[in-house]
Amino acid sequence: MSANSPAAVIVLAAGGGTRMKSNSLPKVLHEVCGRSLVGHAVAAAQELGPQQLVVVVGHMREKVEAHLAAGYPAARSVLQAEQKGTGHAVRTALEALAESGVQLDGTVVVTTGDAPLLTGSTLSSLVGAHEEQGNGVTVLTAVVPDAFGYGRILRDDADGAVASIVEEKDATDDQRAIAEINSGVYAFDAKLLAEALGRVTTDNVQGEEYLTDTLEILRTGGHRVGAVVAGDFRDILGINDRVQLAQARRLLNDRLVERAMRAGVTVVDPASTWLDVQVSYEPDAVVLPNTQLEGSTHLGEGCEVGPNSTLRDTRVGAGAHVSNTTADRAVVGEQASVGPYAYLRPGAVLARKAKVGTYVEIKNSELGEGAKVPHLSYIGDTTIGEGTNIGAASVTVNYDGVNKHRTVIGAHCRTGSDNMFIAPVTVGDGAYTAAGSVITNDVPAGALGVSRAQQRNIPGWVARKRPGTSSAEAAAAAGAGAEGAVEA
Repeated sequence: MSANSPAAVIVLAAGGGTRMKSNSLPKVLHEVCGRSLVGHAVAAAQELGPQQLVVVVGHMREKVEAHLAAGYPAARSVLQAEQKGTGHAVRTALEALAESGVQLDGTVVVTTGDAPLLTGSTLSSLVGAHEEQGNGVTVLTAVVPDAFGYGRILRDDADGAVASIVEEKDATDDQRAIAEINSGVYAFDAKLLAEALGRVTTDNVQGEEYLTDTLEILRTGGHRVGAVVAGDFRDILGINDRVQLAQARRLLNDRLVERAMRAGVTVVDPASTWLDVQVSYEPDAVVLPNTQLEGSTHLGEGCEVGPNSTLRDTRVGAGAHVSNTTADRAVVGEQASVGPYAYLRPGAVLARKAKVGTYVEIKNSELGEGAKVPHLSYIGDTTIGEGTNIGAASVTVNYDGVNKHRTVIGAHCRTGSDNMFIAPVTVGDGAYTAAGSVITNDVPAGALGVSRAQQRNIPGWVARKRPGTSSAEAAAAAGAGAEGAVEA
């Protein structure tokens, strides 16, 4: 069996996580860098290419099962109806596989659903060492700066095999000085695991079946218990409360930012830049301070994003600039410009060299190549052709209270400031609209659309209606007050 293809990976994710203090979300569904805790565990397991991938669920099972079905369909959920210990959880998974006709032969990896920093590479090293050394079981361990609270690894002086694992409360002073700890992640021989689980008892204070008991059972039976030390002790850190959740997010984000920089991305301030695990990028992209890149956001070559920007599931084209912007499921074309203080909502698609300026909101709309919406405007459910310029303070009025309607503004149009386009309406190619117009009817190509009342001036109105005000005094000083009084 290849080290990259174990017979099964079993992820333990049934616990309640009471220290998270959540009434609505199980611990394993809390997120770190755009992925749930159990999602991180499944993603790492999938890197091994296991023949079977099982997640043992329990607490709030419906939510966990729905999450796995939606995002990780290759993972099979198995219910541990009563949480009777880690050994019971693994036995439940093996029994479920057997009932479905799966006979495991080879390596079985057992991991946890609350260790988001554990990588597929570390798991692969564990499986590789396990198979090369012919161990009955191999424990993933770590050497930590502070081992308080963890089970210590006691090794055999003769061959370095694991002699036992002693818990903090049972350890002597000399044993507590040991810095190598148990991660709770193991690689087993499948048949030996099943046999050992059959001999695990509940003769302990908790009355539970402990997976760690299998190590002593296998060792007593003459099988070697090996250990692999994780290259980075932080790989094995589990999450028990929201403080540790935040710490893990910081650690994983540091890894993601470093990976981006080594791939050719300039990150001006790593401390204020946050990336999700699915973010992708091309060389020479620049990320300015206080920027969050979430979901499947992609940065094209040489683009610049930030400062103060949040992009979710958004594609930014090569050479584009996005400043002080919130974008959600948008597309920013090559050499396009967005912001500052812009909002791109789902379905916003900007073609090459398009511009969305200050205090502009775009929703479910396409801007053609070189089209511009520079100032203070809302564009919703609209198609704007290439080279068109939308005047300041314009709104496409797309919602009648029941249905959404579409506006089409053609290529190389010039629309005036303070225009209202009452959808559905079309402005033809090359047309103009006058400032202050409410466009309710289609404007033919090359025409000027005007829809506003004729202006009239009422002389002396301020002197009559606002006497004694600063405005009246200013008008009088300009010679308008007396004239207005006579005309009145």
